[in-house]
Amino acid sequence: MLIENITMEEFAQGLEVCKTVYIPFGSVEEHGSHLPLSTDTIEAYEVGKRAAERIPLFVAPPIHYGCCRSTSRHPGTVSISTATLKALLKDIVRSLHAQGLVNFVVLTGHAGGSHRMALQDAGEELIQELPQINMAVVTEYELAKESGAHLIETRGDAHAGEIETSRIMHSHPHLVKGLAPAEYPNFPIGILVRDKRSFWPGGVWGDPGKASAEKGKVLESLVADKVVELVKALESRRW
Repeated sequence: MLIENITMEEFAQGLEVCKTVYIPFGSVEEHGSHLPLSTDTIEAYEVGKRAAERIPLFVAPPIHYGCCRSTSRHPGTVSISTATLKALLKDIVRSLHAQGLVNFVVLTGHAGGSHRMALQDAGEELIQELPQINMAVVTEYELAKESGAHLIETRGDAHAGEIETSRIMHSHPHLVKGLAPAEYPNFPIGILVRDKRSFWPGGVWGDPGKASAEKGKVLESLVADKVVELVKALESRRW
């Protein structure tokens, strides 16, 4: 059930069979010269749609903004603070809980460290504030990398490379603008760099040349399977 497309009556009817909602977080962030700025959001939302085809599941409208530090100097990246991100997730969960939902799967298509930690912190605070709820906070990219390890040829693939290019080739091929060259940035260890783009000019971490729509289709399905497993685990008991 895509919340953005249903009526209030359909929402109420859905609550009779489902108390679980999937909340996709993404970003507006560079993904090389070949992928759209909304790549992370697209990936997270498409997985939710696939999961909702398999089990009763509310899918919230995607949150398009995230905390993007490493790519902040690349053209097109729009970043929000971790404080804003935390507050946003907490307000959304509180509101959905007031509507009758009790199980929350937060999946982020953006895998930045500070972004992930902010969502994790918000989740930890929410389960203390709302004892009735169950929550999971997971990273879409990590699920894709883990479940699709047998498909991925690029060692160290991380951003706008084989995995993400494959995903967008499958779900939104019209948004793929050629293929950027492979790139493996090398940031100095321990040093906080102001101009991160000077160490990462192309905005790719991996090899888009090894991507394919076929891989993307399989990866999307595998991640959806992981989400279904997670939903069933949340619904099986009080955590």
